[in-house]
Amino acid sequence: MRGRNVFLLVLIGAMSLLAWRNWAVFSEQKTLSLFFTEVTVPFGMTLLILMAALVVIYFLYTVGLETAALLEVKRYARELLSARKLADEAEASRFSELKKWLEGELAALKAHSSAGLEAKLQALLERIDQAEHELREDIEKAGNTLAAYIGELEDQLTGQDKHPPPPR
Repeated sequence: MRGRNVFLLVLIGAMSLLAWRNWAVFSEQKTLSLFFTEVTVPFGMTLLILMAALVVIYFLYTVGLETAALLEVKRYARELLSARKLADEAEASRFSELKKWLEGELAALKAHSSAGLEAKLQALLERIDQAEHELREDIEKAGNTLAAYIGELEDQLTGQDKHPPPPR
């Protein structure tokens, strides 16, 4: 329960307890002036009836506000649902358009002469073979150079080096 409703229930309970404890005072007959006439009524009962009428009016106002809020939430939910459906339909149409475009592009690629693709593939394979051959030659040259350096170092370490060191 909301704090406001609890407060109102406590206030109504306190007013009821006050009326019950002072019922004799509330039921005393008094003369009330209504500007053009005078009426003899229990003044406390009149005030209690006015207070009860205000409580009923407040309750009806609150119910009206809650009803209006619920109707507005329902309207927003309907609008949101229709917007979601529209977005889903738009997305589905975009996907179908993309599918059609991709199918067209694939068909266009298949329609190109396969001989042209074969020639490009053959040229690419030749370039790969040439690069592989050049790489093997470079590796062989690097291996020979490394073997020569290792041989020179070995000769220097064993003392079999017949060449004097270069002058500095």
